[in-house]
Amino acid sequence: MYRFSYAEILEDASDGCRERERLAFDRAIDLLRTASEDRSNGIARSDAISFVQRLWSVLIEDLMSSENGLPEALRAQLVSIGLWIMKEADLVRKEESKNLNALIEINSMIRDGLK
Repeated sequence: MYRFSYAEILEDASDGCRERERLAFDRAIDLLRTASEDRSNGIARSDAISFVQRLWSVLIEDLMSSENGLPEALRAQLVSIGLWIMKEADLVRKEESKNLNALIEINSMIRDGLK
């Protein structure tokens, strides 16, 4: 029979969460790249922006939770980045900006930081 310590179980759960977050960022980045490459397809852009905004809404909600284990300063910085991403995504959705590359780069950096 296997016996695990509570710390080992928590570490495994944390690793699983980070992997799911990386996969969500991968999906967001793929959608943004597709939208960036096919400028004539408003549906691809709309799908990408909707996904990015939903992703960051969930992340910001978690970051603002008192139960989030990250240091408070880091949480505040990530919330700030997330709010910028959501604002920029909204500008792209309204066609007031075409800054998909910045969204791709920032989300890629955040994803890469999850490793």
